[in-house]
Amino acid sequence: MLTWIEKILFIIALGVSIYYSYIGFRKVYRVIRRGKGEPFKTGNVIGRAARSFVEWLFMIPIWKTRKGSDIFHAMIAWGFTFYFLVNFGDIFYGLTGIPFMGEGGIGNVYRFLADIFTISVLIGMIYFLVRRFLFHSPVLTFRDNIKLNEKVVKGGVNLDSLIVGVFILLHVGFRWLGESFVIAQHGGDAGQPFGNALSQLWMGMSPGAQVVGAHVGWWVAIGLILAFIPYFPYTKHFHLIMAALNFFTKPERTSLGTLEPEDFEDETIEEFGVARLEDLPWTHLVDAYSCIMCNRCQDVCPAYTTGKELSPSALEVNKRYYINQHLDALAAGEESEFKLLDITMTESALWACTACGACVDICPVGNEPMFDIMYMRRNEVLMEDNFPKELKLAYRGMERNGNPWNLSSSERMVWAEGLDVPVPTVDENPDFDVLWWVGCAPSYDPRSQDTAKAFAKVLNAAGVNFAVLGEMESCTGDSARRSGNEYLFFEMASTNIETLNEVAPKRIVTTCPHCLQTLGKEYQQYGGDYDVIHHTQLLSELTAEKKISVAAGGDGDTVTFHDPCYLGRQNGIVDAPREVLADLKLAMVEMPRHGEQSFCCGAGGAQMWKEEEHGDQAVNEARYEEAAATGAGTIAVGCPFCLTMMTDAANAADGGMVVKDVVELMAEQLEV
Repeated sequence: MLTWIEKILFIIALGVSIYYSYIGFRKVYRVIRRGKGEPFKTGNVIGRAARSFVEWLFMIPIWKTRKGSDIFHAMIAWGFTFYFLVNFGDIFYGLTGIPFMGEGGIGNVYRFLADIFTISVLIGMIYFLVRRFLFHSPVLTFRDNIKLNEKVVKGGVNLDSLIVGVFILLHVGFRWLGESFVIAQHGGDAGQPFGNALSQLWMGMSPGAQVVGAHVGWWVAIGLILAFIPYFPYTKHFHLIMAALNFFTKPERTSLGTLEPEDFEDETIEEFGVARLEDLPWTHLVDAYSCIMCNRCQDVCPAYTTGKELSPSALEVNKRYYINQHLDALAAGEESEFKLLDITMTESALWACTACGACVDICPVGNEPMFDIMYMRRNEVLMEDNFPKELKLAYRGMERNGNPWNLSSSERMVWAEGLDVPVPTVDENPDFDVLWWVGCAPSYDPRSQDTAKAFAKVLNAAGVNFAVLGEMESCTGDSARRSGNEYLFFEMASTNIETLNEVAPKRIVTTCPHCLQTLGKEYQQYGGDYDVIHHTQLLSELTAEKKISVAAGGDGDTVTFHDPCYLGRQNGIVDAPREVLADLKLAMVEMPRHGEQSFCCGAGGAQMWKEEEHGDQAVNEARYEEAAATGAGTIAVGCPFCLTMMTDAANAADGGMVVKDVVELMAEQLEV
């Protein structure tokens, strides 16, 4: 197709593009390698590659919200992905004059798909440009109290979106135009319906004019690609490639929210947590390049949606803009001028995170902004001694008495005194089948003690051979870890693991999802490998085995179940509590946000032990309003923190709804 002069010009342009692209991509690589952690792991490469390819190609995480926009995004994403092949095919045709994939059946299918995807990309891109620049969609904006990079404040994201959008429109549009001239030269092609329709405009032109049109379309389309590739690493469109890398290199965690440990026994480590950008795990630097800037994470963030200063989206956007502004220095190995906290968020935002994991779960490209926050907290606590003053009491209680309530460990079993059912300790029943990890809240909090008493009643009624640790039990350290006091968590975990290994439980059951997560998913990091289940899972098993007999229907009230973040989203346990409620023949109604997409109660991330950051509304009040809107009379929960937060919200709303743990509802209907 191309003349020999055009071929020479193309080769020169290609060489220039490759040279400058190499420089840009090499800088990105060097910045990413500044991050902490081991280099790329080679184990199970095929399995991870297959999984990440499926996630990337079918955009599995994206379909949870914004269904209409998702369809248009898919039209662009799948079309532009196919355009990798189309661009190669066009270059092949331009250099050889031979139709890519031939003129047979395979070639016809290829050209048909190229034609369809061309239009799908154009339609999708027009939709997003109209949504952003004409309708000014509020989901693409940030509130005024969110800290943003200066370039973002001045419209950097919009400018980047405009540049990328116009590039895509021109690249794909001129490719369509050029192909239509080629079709006109051949008298039409019904196998390319859209290209064929456009070609009708050129049918009356002279052959020479048609050739010129084909060449112009080819050069603009391919020329834009050659010009754009060196600019590619600096744009948000970079996510098209980096998202696949992000899925491929994402750490394989025992659960969605399992944090990485610190090695306190390594005396060469002088600083813990994340202070500067380069202190982040290298996979979290990939996050900055993967971010599509869609703001889905802030849509589901309990802190952002209730008016706090935290936006997980702004965190990633600020990281990306800071990297771009200091790319040469960072790539050369220079230390960041500012701390990560200073360039990404306010201190209030840092402590507003509830560690619910919603931002991680919803991200369409696999980003994990929650982990950045948790690791920044570590640095603030361990290195700067800077944290909310209310946490001091909780830390002191965990250090001295093994519980954040700061009550004596000798009072841990007071709740069981006077019960009409036995609650044996491991000393009293060393041949137990199930170890019940009671937890701090059911041991010390008066309201949560009702949950413990109800569970003891049910366990005895079902004939379960269980035991508790009694005064040997201590806080798992969840609140310490997620508030940044990793060393305190390490000490508590080490002590508890030593105790549990001595007791050697076959199975552990707990009424607290935070204990479930910590014991079952995080103690493995220190040699504690246990089979841990939630009490609703055990209750579901017991009812299925007909070991529990209950009276159906209760008091006829309607119940809505609030999924705890660390039960549903973090550990995927959503069916068991509903199975128990179904067995009780209770009328159930779901809140709009439920299951793995549940909304936080506001207590996680150590929020239970401190004042909530200023915002428009308390998180628990927002969740209570959602529950109340269902018309249910009772909120069923499966977590002592949720029990406290929902009860407080109900009391603040004049006690309109009753809040009970699932096991309390079961205990009320037991037939003895």
